[in-house]
Amino acid sequence: MNTLRQDFTEKKAANHKFAALTAYDYPMGRLLDDMGLDLILVGDSLGMVVLGMPDTTGVTIDHMVHHTAAVGRGVTQTLLVGDLSADAAPDPKTALTNARRLTDAGAKAVKIEGGIEVLPIVRALLDEHIPVLGHLGMLPQRVKEEGGYRIKGKTDDQARRLLEDAEALALAGVFGIVLELVTPPVAEQLSRAIPVPTIGIGSGEGCDGQILVTYDLLGMFPWFTPKFVKPKINVASQIQTAVKEFIDESRKPKP
Repeated sequence: MNTLRQDFTEKKAANHKFAALTAYDYPMGRLLDDMGLDLILVGDSLGMVVLGMPDTTGVTIDHMVHHTAAVGRGVTQTLLVGDLSADAAPDPKTALTNARRLTDAGAKAVKIEGGIEVLPIVRALLDEHIPVLGHLGMLPQRVKEEGGYRIKGKTDDQARRLLEDAEALALAGVFGIVLELVTPPVAEQLSRAIPVPTIGIGSGEGCDGQILVTYDLLGMFPWFTPKFVKPKINVASQIQTAVKEFIDESRKPKP
């Protein structure tokens, strides 16, 4: 068992509740690094909240390496995880090359979307001592194939497949699994069934921890807020207020 997996498994067994957030640049990475999070994810969600794309499918591994390096310059204490983008892992060999690019940029682990079908990639990464975080449920990189962002686990067949995928990933050696938009009863069932922690996003409180896009938590992306998010502050309006004050001060007539 790798050290990271052992650490996360032991924490879960001790009923530790995991907390994770995303970061896409140096200032946010540095701010979050001092907060005691269990991990910071450089997510391919940057395509939407930073690059203005309609979804994550246009994010490339070059984007991910660029942003991981930026965040990595500010993160020295917290586990930094980089997303393998939609183009990054068509096969084990390519995935390994791209995972090494992320670790060279500062990531200590990588995240990959998918279940049993990505096991050869997961094993190839773990064989080279690159820790892997799984991702099940709604898979943003497959949003076009699935025709939208759909909640998973609503049917017995979906629940069974999710459980099979989770057990397979855990057996392969991932140190945790993100569960995105999984119905809460199924998410709780999966959490009880596997030894590694589940980190939920929109999947209820039965997961072993929670992850959010930091921009959503802080109210920095007012154009869209997921239903499961309750922003703690409204940074967007504070920025607009500050900018308006600056404009007014700058345009004030000379005495």
